[in-house]
Amino acid sequence: MLNVAASARIWVCTGAADMRKSFDGLCGLIRSWLGSDPLSGDLFVFHNKSGDRVKILTFEGDGLAIYYKRLEAGRFHFPLAADGARQVTLRAADLLMLLDGVDLQSVQRQKRYQRQPQPA
Repeated sequence: MLNVAASARIWVCTGAADMRKSFDGLCGLIRSWLGSDPLSGDLFVFHNKSGDRVKILTFEGDGLAIYYKRLEAGRFHFPLAADGARQVTLRAADLLMLLDGVDLQSVQRQKRYQRQPQPA
């Protein structure tokens, strides 16, 4: 079972990834494609071209961990990137809904307070 903290930063790679890649190959994608650090503790989500497989890589303080899910029927509905971006950020609740089969494009959110960043 995958446990995701509500405060976790989650990055979804918008391009299809080769699901044969493991720890080192996915770390290379994170560095080159996403321009990030695989040891940051963030969750990095990759999917294949057909959308029926997903891999999530994260650093858990003492080592890397991979979560891998293959659907027997259907496909995951990943959010679309704006303006050719290489990554999309998700909230923890969105990732769990995505893994459970919810199409995030059809989700309607109620208005909530969001604190605006303070100028430096």
